[in-house]
Amino acid sequence: QVQLVESGGGLVQAGGSLRLSCAASGSISSFDRMGWYRQAPGKQREWVAWFFSSGPINYADSVKGRFALSRDNVKNTVDLQMNRLNPEDTAVYYCSAKKWVPAPLEYWGQGTQVTVSS
Repeated sequence: QVQLVESGGGLVQAGGSLRLSCAASGSISSFDRMGWYRQAPGKQREWVAWFFSSGPINYADSVKGRFALSRDNVKNTVDLQMNRLNPEDTAVYYCSAKKWVPAPLEYWGQGTQVTVSS
């Protein structure tokens, strides 16, 4: 069973930075896609950033230029560096890992709260 554990959330003032980390129980190279989603109060979960195993990193327009996704294949971690945070970034952030073979399966972490004060 795959486990994803997020860390690094917290409270920060607008304009500040936070770094989230997602630690996988297995090799992140085994996943076809990994990334981050977020869910703000009263809203649906939305995609933030991801990378495919053999492709570029993609970002949602709302975070492009402010957030940076990185991976460490030795530590099996996927980090999300978040800069120039604003109150609209307040949400629970979830790490996601997905495989398509032999059948589509998506794994989720428990989430970490990010709160940006104005």
